[in-house]
Amino acid sequence: MLELIQDPTVLLLMAAIGVACVFEFINGFHDTANSVATVIYTRSLRPGQAVAWSAICNFIGVFIGGISVAMGIVKLLPMELVASGQTTLTLVTVFSMLISSCVWNFATWYVGLPASSSHALIGSLIGVGVGNALSRGLPASSGVNWTKTIEIGSSLLISPLLGFGIAALALYLLSRKVDVRASADAAEGPPSWPTRLALIGSSTGVSLAHGSNDGQKGVGLIMLILITVLPGRFAISSDALMRNRGEILIALDQMKSSLPEDLAKGPVKSKARLIPVAHADLALLSESMNRSIEKAGEIRGILAQGTGMEQISGERKLELRKKIYALDSELKKLESKGYSIESVRPLRNKLIGLVEYSPIWVLILVALSLGLGTTVGWKRVVETLGEKIGSGKMTYAQGAVSQTVAMGMIGASSWVGVPVSTTHCLSSGIAGTMMASGYKIQKSTVRSIGLAWLLTFPVTLALSCGLFLALKSLTGV
Repeated sequence: MLELIQDPTVLLLMAAIGVACVFEFINGFHDTANSVATVIYTRSLRPGQAVAWSAICNFIGVFIGGISVAMGIVKLLPMELVASGQTTLTLVTVFSMLISSCVWNFATWYVGLPASSSHALIGSLIGVGVGNALSRGLPASSGVNWTKTIEIGSSLLISPLLGFGIAALALYLLSRKVDVRASADAAEGPPSWPTRLALIGSSTGVSLAHGSNDGQKGVGLIMLILITVLPGRFAISSDALMRNRGEILIALDQMKSSLPEDLAKGPVKSKARLIPVAHADLALLSESMNRSIEKAGEIRGILAQGTGMEQISGERKLELRKKIYALDSELKKLESKGYSIESVRPLRNKLIGLVEYSPIWVLILVALSLGLGTTVGWKRVVETLGEKIGSGKMTYAQGAVSQTVAMGMIGASSWVGVPVSTTHCLSSGIAGTMMASGYKIQKSTVRSIGLAWLLTFPVTLALSCGLFLALKSLTGV
């Protein structure tokens, strides 16, 4: 055991996982104010009660959020960097992106700005991709999975606008039914129990949604570390393979024989309509079919080597991981043209289950880091959200509506598998309710939040890119 701990690779691996936990810890206290700000500011719960409850909900949220957002983080980098097989390069990548995002998160928290941890992480991930491309003499644009980047960037851009608009509309509609002017500042004590329950319930929802979405980012980071440093153990889920190996081999054989036959039939009935195929598209589809059959054969060849994962080397597992994603990509192309072959769908699900998974101990580690981080550091941002966004102080209705909107948006994004910012969703929701109430938006605060939003991406990108290039040069990888 002592020899294992003294192994430099193991020590670096433990350090990398430790830094990932630090990121989640900072994420916890950096974003906690967003989920407890309204319930504390309206005196629905005492600060200690609110923070403790939020920590518990964040912990639970990690376990109910699934794995899709986590895998979205892993997919953000090009597969050749994720599956390079070079331990030192992987650790350089991990340390560069985590240090840069932690530095920015801590700096914005220190000055009391509700900036986005998600935004910082995405910028840092792209930065190391760009740095890797530049170090190899390639165009900077080749270092990033731009399809996934655009998808995630769009969600980060659209979510504040949606939060602002939906919250403003919701408060306006609510004001036509009930009096929403009761101010938390004007009340002598806590609000009435119905109001308190609405505020506590919506705060609970935000905390659960935050854990499910932001917790997955930590899971994705740790899985990225484990997959690349210890591919023989984590590149493929051994449990999933043991359960499904026989069915996967049969399904691969069936797919190889069914694809050409299905193509020859011409238009295939989709859920909504028949999709005609032009002659030019037919050639592209035939090419995609052939690549699918080729990848299926290669995957089958690797899986047929033995009865379990112990017969497959770490390098072959990384290769298998790449081929599974390549096959899945080709099958998605076929589906986009209307060739959604029923016999292939179960195969796709089982193959993706081999590569998109997380051990339970990773979930527990991330949940603990996020939950513990939630218990500290909330004071700096609460005042900004409660008093400095609008010209008036937050009312009970504004708090409940903005939290409910944020909860719904974050939960929906976790369901579809894209990361969004809890900070952006809630702060924009508060701004929307302030405007709907007739308050003026405090330009100085909104300007500061907007500036942090605009600077997060370029600053973290530049910082992580610079760190990557410097560490890569120092380590000689």
